Order: sequence, then C-alpha cells, then structure tokens
Amino acid sequence: MRPIDDARIRASFLNASQRERAQLTLPDLDLIDWEKREFLGWRDAKFDNLGYVVLELDGELAGLILRQFSRAPNARAQCSWCNDIELPNEVVLFNTKRTGDAGRKGDTVGTLVCANFECNKNARKQPREAYLGFDVEAARQRRIDTMRENVERFARGIRDGR
Repeated sequence: MRPIDDARIRASFLNASQRERAQLTLPDLDLIDWEKREFLGWRDAKFDNLGYVVLELDGELAGLILRQFSRAPNARAQCSWCNDIELPNEVVLFNTKRTGDAGRKGDTVGTLVCANFECNKNARKQPREAYLGFDVEAARQRRIDTMRENVERFARGIRDGR
C-alpha cells in the first residue's frame, strides 16, 4: 500500500457522513510500515466499538466505518479476510452500512474480521513447509493476494450495494 495522509483518508470514506469523517480518530500514520499493508485498518481510540478500513479499490481510495457487533460469536471464529487457521487473535463480527439509498434505509452487511485488523500481519506469516520442495514464499504471497481479494470483494459489495 502506498502512504496516504489524513486528508485523503477522511475523504475516502464511502459510508460516512461529513460529521463522522471529521470526528474519526486516526492512527499515527508515521508509525505505519506501508510496504507491509494491503489495507489500513484500525480501531477508534475514543469509541471501542468502531473500526475503520481504508484500501485502494479500482485505483481509488475506499474507506469504510465498521461497528463491532455487541455479542461475541458462539464459537471461535475464523477471519473472513485473512483466513488464518491458527487463530492467533480474537475475531469479531463487524457490521457496516451500505452506501446510497440502501445505507440510508439502514441496510448493513456483517463480516468476521480480526478484532484489531491484524490480517496484514497474519497473511505475511511464514507458512509451514507442507512437503519436500514446497515453495514457502509462493504460498505466503498467495495468502497475501487472497486476503487482498477478500477485502476488496467486501468493500466492492458495500460500494456497489451488493
């Protein structure tokens, strides 16, 4: 991911009002290793049920406000973005409103995601060698590519109303 500034981040949100954009709490952008990110995800420091995701989608920045569902899943859940089977962190259900008329009517979409958006780190973990001659680096790159595709698919669905 290429570095982005706070003005571009605030302007990128697809499902947020002007007031919500102005009030969101940004992470310290100077501490982010942009080369190890497929998307920028963070939790709001003031409102612990809010999360934010910004990614490049079809050449444009796309941001989403996510709200954590108040009840925890009944069983240990797997993240639908990074698909990490080792479950190194908590996975929670986030809801986000759709864009356009559907969002104004209250339509939302939910997804199970790493609680603190650790997906970038999880996808980059070195996989175990499955067999003699297993290409570990190619497998790691496939995990990164799949995670990016999963996040993009989710964001497109919100943007396009699917």
